[in-house]
Amino acid sequence: MARVSQPERVLTDAAPADAGRRWLLAARTPLLVLLVLGLVSSISLTQVTLALLAVWLGLARRAGIVARLRLPLAVPLVLFVAWTVVAALASDDPRDSLATCKNLLNLVGLWIVASTLEDARAARRFLAGLALALGVVAVLAIVQVGACPAEPPAASYGRVIVNFFRHCQRAHGFFSIYMTLAGVLVMLLTATLPRLLRLEGVRVVAPVWLVGVVALALTYVRGAWIGLAAGALVVLVSLRRRSVTVLVLIVVVLAALAALPRVGERLRTIGSLRDDTTRDRLAMLKTGLSLVRAHPLLGIGPGQVKRVYPTAAGPEALRRSTSHLHDTPLQIAVERGLPGLAAWLAIFAVFLIHTVRLIRRLPAESADRTLVVGVQAALVAFLVAGLFEYNFGDTEVLLVMVSLMALPFVVADRPTRPAEDPA
Repeated sequence: MARVSQPERVLTDAAPADAGRRWLLAARTPLLVLLVLGLVSSISLTQVTLALLAVWLGLARRAGIVARLRLPLAVPLVLFVAWTVVAALASDDPRDSLATCKNLLNLVGLWIVASTLEDARAARRFLAGLALALGVVAVLAIVQVGACPAEPPAASYGRVIVNFFRHCQRAHGFFSIYMTLAGVLVMLLTATLPRLLRLEGVRVVAPVWLVGVVALALTYVRGAWIGLAAGALVVLVSLRRRSVTVLVLIVVVLAALAALPRVGERLRTIGSLRDDTTRDRLAMLKTGLSLVRAHPLLGIGPGQVKRVYPTAAGPEALRRSTSHLHDTPLQIAVERGLPGLAAWLAIFAVFLIHTVRLIRRLPAESADRTLVVGVQAALVAFLVAGLFEYNFGDTEVLLVMVSLMALPFVVADRPTRPAEDPA
């Protein structure tokens, strides 16, 4: 039998390895496209794609395609997850609490997205793809409300049509409820606002932003509107832009909100004690604070508000049953105690400190800086909107949030070279 020489053996072994690398490199973009589509339309598609990307990352690391990522959020994330499990085990119904904890697996999406994106330019393309896809969803959401039938369509029209026009008085797109669409819209509108103010890709960003604002108005979610205002303020302060573009944008946003049916009425009732929703939220706040005082260390356990609220709520509560308190920090404190709330706040504090330092290091007019400012503002919008809604517990909103939070870590680890920056 002829013996294979050492060089020939090396070449023979290298061929499958090179083919594997090419296959992995070719698979990355389609998987990211699927992730973008899932984030704006389907929780199942998003979670399946993230699982596939996790497998891809394992293979890509073995092939030397991706390097190990340093994630400053690792410590507060681990602390939050660990304390959540402790609170679940200490609850009156540990099995139910632990089942609720499975939602924390979605936090791994931050590491998956940050590790998968090749560099800062890929991060910008990812955000642009998200915005464009959501622009399409926003157009459909506007049609959804405008063409909403008086009676739900018959089952013969098909499941997609039936679900699309179910409860269509308020825009919800392909999501199950209007609050989810509002939560996703407010983050992506805020994240792309710096590009709009710097007139980057304005032919695409401006139409997307306009239809997105209209769709957000048609959700009638006032907390999301307040979140968008807070995020926009962060962008204006960070960019220090006082241009005609800003003034025109503000006028367009206010006009779009005030002119649409029912929007003006919803704006006028923000904070009004004559509004039933406001009074009920205040009752939830009172009940939540009493539960925190009663269980300051470990809380009542994840997912246990639905069990405790009927007996804990005072006579002023308009509803006697709810699974959450329409306030994210309050919900975290009630379920996990004050240490759990501290760990949760630490996640975002570390992120904001990291992004502030990163922004200071980046050139003032660079596209990377624009991206990081937008994501930072989007997180602020998420946190402010979360004062009026338990958006951290909304899986679709949470997945978009962690995907956006991944982008600054890509910029910090694999920034755009100056010669490649289009800014």
